[in-house]
Amino acid sequence: MTKSVLTLAASALALTLPGVVQAQASDPLPVDPYLDILYRLEVVDQEGLTEDATASTMRIKAGVETDEWNGFSALVEGEAIVRLGPEDFNDTVNGRTSFPIVADPSDVLLNQAFVKWRPIEEASITAGRQAINLDNQRWIGSVGWRQNDQTFDAVRASAEPLAGASIDYFHAWRVNRIFGPDSPQGIWRDNDIHGARASYEFSGVGTISAYGYFLDIPDAPAASSQTLGVRLSGNTALSGAVKFLYTGEYARQRDFGPNPADFSLDYLLVEPGVSVGGFIAKVGLERLEGNGVVALQTPLATLHAFNGWADKFLATPPNGLRDTYADLSYRFGDGSSLKGLLLRGLFHDFNATEGSISYGQEWNVLAVYPLRSNVTLLAKFAHYEADAFATDTTKGWLSVQLKF
Repeated sequence: MTKSVLTLAASALALTLPGVVQAQASDPLPVDPYLDILYRLEVVDQEGLTEDATASTMRIKAGVETDEWNGFSALVEGEAIVRLGPEDFNDTVNGRTSFPIVADPSDVLLNQAFVKWRPIEEASITAGRQAINLDNQRWIGSVGWRQNDQTFDAVRASAEPLAGASIDYFHAWRVNRIFGPDSPQGIWRDNDIHGARASYEFSGVGTISAYGYFLDIPDAPAASSQTLGVRLSGNTALSGAVKFLYTGEYARQRDFGPNPADFSLDYLLVEPGVSVGGFIAKVGLERLEGNGVVALQTPLATLHAFNGWADKFLATPPNGLRDTYADLSYRFGDGSSLKGLLLRGLFHDFNATEGSISYGQEWNVLAVYPLRSNVTLLAKFAHYEADAFATDTTKGWLSVQLKF
């Protein structure tokens, strides 16, 4: 195992050598190499399964990015995910179904490869395999939490026509999902996915964005939908260092393309909060409507960031989901010996939107510490207590990330 890890590390570093050579030779198209190594230990205790999961994995991500030349630039990024230690977890492709799922299968793959053209400073077009993250990633995201990113084979156009305004449009025909190419659900091919988003930052109000996402996914018909929505996020000073924070969002989702269902369902987010120095306190209500047969879904989102870190609601139950939560965090500032340390805790109460069903409750705790500018330590914990949905689940994570 040590030999294979060293081989992968050497291969990743080798990807950066051409960039170093070119840069030293004053090539007209110098490249900037980078390396990102993430080791993570994840443990899971899930009621109803005979085994507990222990997943020790490392991701080695290396790439080169060119500087702009006549408006053109490019990026190529490879990724290797390796297991260190026993295979005591279900990685979704190894068949170890007596263990809880830890969706980090071993693989070596091309993560990103795209060309960008910036004809003017305020506009660009990107074509190729790429990560796409919009707003808070509730609808479109790269799922950065898992070892393998979600990327899109797509064309994306972005523009900033005036100060405070932005416009995005993308068309994707392939989704490279976190499960990897060995999984039957690892790649969604031959899609007709379109997304458009426009935003403007109003002084004293916040950023208002409007969006439309049209997902025609033949490999997952039930995930096909059209969603139109609007979002507001901002803050305002109350007194001294105290700020009032606010986020609100509404969307309407309908069936689309090959989806066999017939539905029209609402999404709602209301999240007020306050910040004082390094403290941030929020309460929120997120509502994904269901009608008892189907529910609003967000299949291209960074799902781990929402509805609890135990990942019990990656797919919205047919009766919908109402997530009422409290979120408290503190980041140590410049005057502290623990500068940069982030502590965060959340509590979720999950219920259905159709019928009076209590799904369960969940506690989340997080600590992130930047040991150095390029070294980050993380400890994370989630405990889900089931009432009428899924089963009791406890998860814990320890990780260290190095960037060069």
